Amino acid sequence: MATILPQIRVGFIGDSITHGTGDETLLGWPTRVAQAARADGYDVVPYNLGVRADTSELVAARWEAECDARLPEPFKRATVFAVGINDSAHEKSPQRDGARVELERSTELIIRMIKTARRFGPSLWVGPTPVIEAMMPLTPFKGLSYRFANDAIARHNEAYAARAAAEGIAYLDLFTPLSADPGWEASLRTTDGLHPGSGGYALMARRFASWPAWQVVLADLKR
Repeated sequence: MATILPQIRVGFIGDSITHGTGDETLLGWPTRVAQAARADGYDVVPYNLGVRADTSELVAARWEAECDARLPEPFKRATVFAVGINDSAHEKSPQRDGARVELERSTELIIRMIKTARRFGPSLWVGPTPVIEAMMPLTPFKGLSYRFANDAIARHNEAYAARAAAEGIAYLDLFTPLSADPGWEASLRTTDGLHPGSGGYALMARRFASWPAWQVVLADLKR
């Protein structure tokens, strides 16, 4: 008789990078992570809660209700937060000419969300990714532009990592290794310089899937 594995529901909460924007296969990295987990014998059910252009402020307004609908008891559950790159962007619009969310507020909001998310089980934090600055700014429509810069993203990544360590939260730094990965840059050049194509999302998925903190979560929830 086949062994019935416990279902592990995982909410991946974030922005367009979480959503998988730019991936011509429409898989993104959360689906690839779940595929890898299933190949390793885990019944992972991924819920992609990524929304394009969302900042930590926008995510904070919606994430809990979305998880309530998808991660009910008595299922084994976990959450993964991958938000912050939009906070670092310089917005030029009639309403703003500056950072979308200041770093201190961004960090506090994300920490608060992760602590609250523990009622859904273990919660992990994934950092922002590098961009190609020469392809900036991005202009979603007339009168609005977002300029992403690697120095600003690096500051967010460093602050996030430091705060995560202080709070005992598992944090995955993607900015540092991907900044030195020619495959990541090549993938960004197939789209808009912010979002990778399928190859870049595959790189993200492999790094996340092999992350010890994720492996511990899976092993604990499988019991």
